[in-house]
Amino acid sequence: MPWSARGLHAFRNGAQVMKPTWPCKASYRFRYDSRPQYRFSSSSSDQPPRKEPHAEESAASGQPRQTSPSQDDLSSQSIRCDDHTVSPLNTIQLLSKDTQEDLSPLLTTSFSHLQKSYQSPAHPIVLAHGLLGFDELRLGVAGRYLPPVHYWRGIKSAFASHGIESISTAVPSTGSIPVRAEALYSQIADQLRGRTVNIVAHSMGGLDARWLISRLCPPASDFTVASLTTIATPHRGSSTADMVFRDIGPDLLPRLYSILDKLGLTTDAFSQLTTSHVTQHFNPVVPNSASVRYFSYGASATPHLFSVFRVSHDLMNEIEGPNDGLVSVRSAKWGEYKGTLVGVTHLDLINWTNRIKHAAAKMGLVEQKFNAQAFYLGVADMLAKEGL
Repeated sequence: MPWSARGLHAFRNGAQVMKPTWPCKASYRFRYDSRPQYRFSSSSSDQPPRKEPHAEESAASGQPRQTSPSQDDLSSQSIRCDDHTVSPLNTIQLLSKDTQEDLSPLLTTSFSHLQKSYQSPAHPIVLAHGLLGFDELRLGVAGRYLPPVHYWRGIKSAFASHGIESISTAVPSTGSIPVRAEALYSQIADQLRGRTVNIVAHSMGGLDARWLISRLCPPASDFTVASLTTIATPHRGSSTADMVFRDIGPDLLPRLYSILDKLGLTTDAFSQLTTSHVTQHFNPVVPNSASVRYFSYGASATPHLFSVFRVSHDLMNEIEGPNDGLVSVRSAKWGEYKGTLVGVTHLDLINWTNRIKHAAAKMGLVEQKFNAQAFYLGVADMLAKEGL
């Protein structure tokens, strides 16, 4: 039985679903309605869509909330761009399965250590997080005594120490791409109104940013996007998401959604990361903007035997080729591909596991080949050299 189905097999056999209890409560720096719903008109508008509360909550009737029937029909969502501001999708090459040669350029030790100096880009950097992400997390009562947990561990402080202006954003962690993009738009406009920005996005955050650029089209009075750099973003979806939905199955999915609903989590994001949704519904209606520079990085690693990424990596390796455990190199390529980070997992990219590796390297137990702070400083340096 596939790994993701084993723990759920009891549900298929009529086992009672128990509501989980959590020992801690998370609080976010940026407050937002964790269950927002946006109304999009069929015609273009100069004003952002207005956020409305759920008028019809299926939870009130005791039934699990279902995904909106029109969720896949992204073409029905309003677009606020003039036609001439975006390039047609057919100019973007969709890649076949990568071979080893397709990984080039290989970035094996390019970001293993900090350099003495880095150039600062002309415009501030906006950090956009991925699925289940946050800006700052405090763990309930313990949060009064413990330092907060940051999604971008040590990245903002590294920017600040080198005089690089940046902000980090927090969007609904499991919201749909349009909802997350609206939240990203609002926070950039609030903090950097009238400025030109460089967006640096990890994982799903890159899809949010692409929607913001192509569909929401911020006027210069709000802000202007000069570039988008995506890091392990599933631009063609993820076969891991396909596997999860296949193994859960249609009989169990409503029950799982019900649990997430009780936890205050929306469920739209999960189905929007499948390969079919991204390639058939998202990409065709989210073309690149001719006025924005697009850069991308991918990562490839072979997880150890007990890694949480081992099963997903092996599955994806058979279907899509080299990957970081959640996103393949093939799917991560968009715009100008800057290279593949070798031996780097999806969580390494945001510095969540590298502290352990760094400590082991200090003791001489392993060789440190990737430093997340060095990588993001390198991205900032690249943007500066591009005149951005």
